[in-house]
Formats: sequence, C-alpha cells, structure tokens
Amino acid sequence: MSYDPSAIEARWQQAWAEADLFRARRSEKPKYYVLEMFPYPSGRIHIGHVRNYTMGDVIARYKASCGFSVLHPMGWDAFGMPAENAAMASGGHPKDWTYQNIEVMRGQMKPLGLSIDWSREFATCDPEYYGQQQALFLDMLEAGLVYRKPAVVNWDPVDMTVLANEQVIDGKGWRSGAEVERRELTQWAFAISTMAEDLLDSLEGLKDWPEKVRLMQENWIGRSRGLQMTFALSQPVHGHDGIEIYTTRPDTLRGASFIAIAPEHPLAKALARDDTDLAKFAVDVRRGGTTEEALEKAEKRGYDTGLTVANPLGGTLPVWVANFVLMDYGTGAIFGCPAHDQRDLDFARKYDLPVVATFKPVGAEDFAIADEAFVPPKTETVAYIDSPAGLGTATGTEGIEATIDWAEAQGIGEGRVQYRLRDWGLSRQRYWGCPIPVVHCDACGVVPEKKANLPVRLPDDVSFDMPGNPLDRHPTWRDVSCPACGAAARRETDTMDTFVDSSWYFVRFTAPDADTPTVPEDVAYWMNVDQYIGGVEHAILHLLYSRFFARAMNETGHLPDSAREPFEALFTQGMVTHPAYVTKDDRGRTVYHLPEEVDLATKTVTATGEAIEIVPAIKMSKSKKNVVDPMDIVANYGADTARWFVISDSPPERDFEWTPEGAEAVHKHLRRVHRLAEDIARADRAPNAADLELRRATARAIREVTEGIDGFAFNKSVAKLYEFTNTLNRSDAGAGTRKDAMRVLAQLMAPMTPHLAEEVWHLLGGEGYVMEAPWPVADPELLVEDSVTLPIQVNGKKRSEITVPKAMDKAGVEAAVMADDAVQRILDGASPKKLIVVPGRIVNVVV
Repeated sequence: MSYDPSAIEARWQQAWAEADLFRARRSEKPKYYVLEMFPYPSGRIHIGHVRNYTMGDVIARYKASCGFSVLHPMGWDAFGMPAENAAMASGGHPKDWTYQNIEVMRGQMKPLGLSIDWSREFATCDPEYYGQQQALFLDMLEAGLVYRKPAVVNWDPVDMTVLANEQVIDGKGWRSGAEVERRELTQWAFAISTMAEDLLDSLEGLKDWPEKVRLMQENWIGRSRGLQMTFALSQPVHGHDGIEIYTTRPDTLRGASFIAIAPEHPLAKALARDDTDLAKFAVDVRRGGTTEEALEKAEKRGYDTGLTVANPLGGTLPVWVANFVLMDYGTGAIFGCPAHDQRDLDFARKYDLPVVATFKPVGAEDFAIADEAFVPPKTETVAYIDSPAGLGTATGTEGIEATIDWAEAQGIGEGRVQYRLRDWGLSRQRYWGCPIPVVHCDACGVVPEKKANLPVRLPDDVSFDMPGNPLDRHPTWRDVSCPACGAAARRETDTMDTFVDSSWYFVRFTAPDADTPTVPEDVAYWMNVDQYIGGVEHAILHLLYSRFFARAMNETGHLPDSAREPFEALFTQGMVTHPAYVTKDDRGRTVYHLPEEVDLATKTVTATGEAIEIVPAIKMSKSKKNVVDPMDIVANYGADTARWFVISDSPPERDFEWTPEGAEAVHKHLRRVHRLAEDIARADRAPNAADLELRRATARAIREVTEGIDGFAFNKSVAKLYEFTNTLNRSDAGAGTRKDAMRVLAQLMAPMTPHLAEEVWHLLGGEGYVMEAPWPVADPELLVEDSVTLPIQVNGKKRSEITVPKAMDKAGVEAAVMADDAVQRILDGASPKKLIVVPGRIVNVVV
C-alpha cells in the first residue's frame, strides 16, 4: 500500500480524538506544562506558526512518552486594535471578525495533529475570561498594586485615542497618519516599579532562559546608582524654591551649564499660566513621541524661562524648558553637561551655552570638545579636571562613587538607587478591550464594581461611524448607579491594554472554567510552565509584565510563592524566511508578487513576462507576499512533512528558510519510511550475526535522538533519524530484530511525525498508541563500543577504512592496514615510507 498521508492523518486524528488522548489530567504522575505563546487571531496561520507549535508538540509528545502528565493548551490573544480597525473598515463588529478568524485558524491548526487539549481553549475576549481578569484587577486595586495617576501619553487627535509607543511611526499615528501629541491624561497604572529590584535580582535564577533575553530585561529595568540633589532657585517662583534632579553621572557636575525641565514639570506648567509664549512652546513640543528613542532623534528645542539656580560649585545656571526631558524619567529635570552627553551638547551648541569638560582622556594635553561629546564607558580610566571630590585619574564608576560620597559629606545631595522601569500604564481609549471594573461617582469618587456584578460585559450594540471610543457614546452602558451609594454614576470607559490579557493567560489554562481566577489545587499541580516557547520580540514587555503579574497574583492570594517566577525554561525560536519576488511599477515603486505568480525557471511574472528580482531569505510577511500557506503543504504532502521539515533544516533558535525542494525531499523520505515498514512487517529472516550490530545501532539512535530533544536540538535528532533509517534499510539482521528496530524508529519519530509513527507502530504490531508507549531506553551494554572504524589516508587523501577491535595494539592495526586491498593496490608491492597510527582516530600512509 502506498503512503497516503491524507488518509493516514485523518484516520489517526479521529482515533486520538475519540480516545481523548490529549486531555490534561491531574494524577499521581509528575506533571509537565509546555506552552507556546498564544496567537492573535489575524485570520490565517503561517509557516512560522507551524514551526512554533511543532516545537512545543515535539516536547509535549516526548514528555508524555516519558511518563509525565502533560498540559499542552491553546488559546487566543483576541482583544486589540486590529479587530476594531477591521470593523471601521468593513462596517462589521470586532466580535464577529475575531470569532470568525478563530474558527478559521482553529480549523487550520487541527490538521497539523498537535497534541493540544482543546477542552481548555479560550479567547481573551470571552466574558468568562475577562471577567476573572476584572476580579484580579479589583484585588490588585485593594492591594495598592494598581492606581490612577496623571501621565503623559501619545494622543492621536484624529482617532482620539492613546497610542502605545510602538504605534507612533515618525511622530504620526500608525493608522490615522495624524501628528501625535504628548498629552497629560489621568490613567490607570500597575505599580510594577515597586517590584523592580525583585524583578531584576530574580533574573539571576532563570538559568534556562536565553542570556540575551535576561540581558534585555536587565537593561529595561535599568538599575542605576546616582545622586539626588536640589538646585536652589535664585528667587522663589509660584511656590517653588528649588529644582530637584537625579543624575547617574554626578562626576560631571563641574561641567553643568544649564538646568532643563520637562514641559509637564510642575514649575513649567506654573510658568506657562503667565507666559503665553511658553504655553505655546509646550503645546508645540507635545507633537511627537514620548519615548526616549523618539526624543533622541528629534530636533533639540528649548525655551529660556529667564530663571536661574545656584550652582553648588559657584555661580548660577539658567533654567530651560526642553523637549527632550521626560517627566516620567527621574524627577522630570536634569542638569545639562554638554561635554559628556551628546544630547546636551546639541542643545548647548544650538542655544550658545557653555561647554565645560569635567574629564579628558588620560595623557591628553590640548583637549577640547568639538561636535562630539566625550562619553567613554564608565569602566574606562579618565583624567578628571578640577574634580570637587579631589579625583585625579580614575574610572567613571570610581568617579561616580567618590562624587556621591563628597556630595553627601557636603550636605548637597544623597546617593540613591533608582530604576529605569516605570509603572505600567494600562488605560486605552478604545472599545475592543477588557472593561476596567470601576465607576466614577461625584459623591464617592472612584468606586470598584462589586465582584458579584462581574463580568462587566462590553455592549454589542456599538458603532464605529465616528472617531473615538464608542463606550463614551453609549449612555445605557456608561450611565449606571454607584455600587456604594446608589447615586447616578459613570462607568470607566477606558479599557485595559491587551498586554494585561496575555500577562496571566498561562495561569488560567490550569483551570479555564473556574468561577475564580485560579483554583489552588490546579495551580499547585500545574504551575509553573516548564517550557515556554515564543519569539524574541516578546523578550521584554510580555515576559516582564507576566513576571510582574505572577508576583501580583501571589500577593493577592491567587498563586503560591513557588509561582512568582512563572516560566521555568524559555526558548526563543528563529524566524521562518522565504525569498521575495519583486518588480517596479512605472513610478519606480516596489511591487511584491506571490510565489504562485512567478515562473522561477525564467525569473518572470507568469502573467506579464516581466523580469523579477529575487530577494533571498527575508522574514515571511503578508506585505511582502512571500508567505507560504501551510494548508497547501498539508494538502500536497501531509502534515507530517510540514512538521518534519520546519524542525529539520536548522537549529530551532536560528532562522529557517522554507523551500519547496526541501518539502519534496522530506515527503520522499517519509514515503521511504512507510515502504520500509511494510517490507519489514512482511519479512521472515532468521536471526544471524547482523542482529547484534543493528541492536547497537538502535541503542545509539535512542541515545542521540533523546539527547537532541532534551537539548532542544531537534535538527540533530532528525539527522540521527535519517541515519538510523539508512542503517535499518541496509541491515541483514533477522526479522525479529528488524521489527524491534522499526518499532523503535516509530517511537523516536512520533514527536515529529506522529501520524506516520502511529501507522508504522500498528503495522509492526505495537500495542496501544505510540505516544502512550514508554519512551525507549538504550541498553548501556549495547552502547559500549567493542570496535572502531579508522579511515586510511594515503598521502593525505582518504582511500579506505578498516574496522578493528578497539583494544588492538599498534602492530595489529598496522598489519590490518597493510592487508587492506586498496592500500595494497596503491603500494603495488612497495613499502610505505611511513605508517602513522593515531589510536582510535586515523591511519596515515606516506608513499
């Protein structure tokens, strides 16, 4: 019977479903929780999804065979702006768009044969999910972990919503194209900064995380030790008698030439009430992003307030309002040292402010600052110039500590440890998100909703026919009675940032149907996630927010202490790439073409004959039309081919290029495995001398495939399976030994190609399902090598090889080499000049 993946895969998927094989159950077994970062329901899966979920499935199936009770769930990160934008564009509803996409994507994923417990599936837009998220919010509000505060945000004046930093592109809203403004709004925020020290220190214990991810989180949290001090104003203004600053480079104090405050600084706002020019400047500079990166790239602009402060080293410094100072960083005020900060130098040159060096390179004589600030690493030794702390030659780190000590001794400042991490603003002015469960009452203020009234459901009858948040325009939903006093009140119309939804979903999978956020017995058994798999693009925010949420859930009684770090091991996979096919239109603009639209033999567009440029190996993207539909691969070759190929070609952490030739080659190999299984099932050969060597090869395959899976080196496991298949195909061993080896091959292939493995397992008389059979264990005695194969080089070129007992002495090896047919033909009766034996490795014959 020929290999027919469509029939084989459908049959075994039905059998697995009827046996409820993948349902996760608490038991006496040890547990293993494997999770891939859940997808956004954009409409279709792509090969990148297939690679990600196949990796997780390899681990899940392997661990089940090793005797673990496995939790391998799937859900949907379903709230967010794309659904709302689709509704605006089509006149539909985000809910309909989202659930239709989920239906399509689930239908695409199931044919892949993933060992997912679909009974635990949920979408974050399900009221049953976001209602429990609202309960968590209320508990965190009571614990002081969430609060309201004024915050400077990116405001899109056309869409009338707050934008995340990533949604601001070149100073404009990503959807509307409008100039983004910096606006101060009262926002809800999680107090993540209160846990900064713990979040940072705990990174050291995450030994099974990629080092680059830990470093990225470390830099984002940003621990620094610096000096906090106050510059006294020359005369009090609007109740302010000084400006407080925090600096991580107090050793540059001698080079201070100005004070800069943020446009949102309380002093700047007080001055702007009486100064129309300053008020206009503040409004003007609010157009643009709020990130450090955006402000670094923007033109440096300032407004001279006319105020001065006393410099503790003598003289006065002018006070400016500057567009590059953020209120959310430090104190919203800095002292500018142009000689040692490029941003400050650009500002000083523009406004003709002094540039005074505080230190210089060791040995430099005529040192001066031109167009570039002198900013050496803190570990580099420099020569200080008239340091108030009496420094001579020292590293920057030594200079910082010495200056802090000096400032504290003089009573002009205090050493402080601060963190770059800021509290997490979660308010979003949009409809398609989790409602924030509070009401605003004129008499009572902000009042939490009663838990008995959860979930606070989104109304379905909304329209998107005008900009802004539809919840603001929905009086029957918005206008309610106060839960505390019963008076007329208004619901909070902001919804939660979608990062909130993904910051605890992994916990909800432990008890997805519970009427509380968690169930103690379930989280105690299933948490933590033993293996988390996803893209490195989530290395900072998603993972950091999830770590915060786990701590917050612990402090509010929803998670045990052991789950404060929720992910034991993290793996970040590489991207899937594919060539892009490009032409130019009549205006010189790039036009991308789908793979099926081009003829690669002639390198032309099939319909027009136009020559194409092939851009090699770039990330698959709908915009570049270089995507490959996994359903086409499944239809043509079967799911097992797709699964095998995406993990076979390169290490999982590296990028992987999809090629049709590669898929065809994999399909041929799997067809060969199926044919070999049929041949072995029919064979009837008596035991013989070849049995021992096949048993040894089987033991080696077990060891090396297992090591590959355990080490997340799936490509190495696949390479060994190719080799073992070839060995088995060539073997002259007896029928019983070959059948045993073929059953082992099925077991070793089962995590990668579960359908074919199941077919082979049953064809060879295996009992039950292959995933439920215990994972094979190599017999240690069979792994002891009694012989060794030595290549023979003649004048540096390999000409033959010999297999000899491992314990054979040098004389015996030399005799075996001289008796080899290939060596005898080359020597033709002569004697070699030299015969060099490298024990256990190689023999060199010099003629």
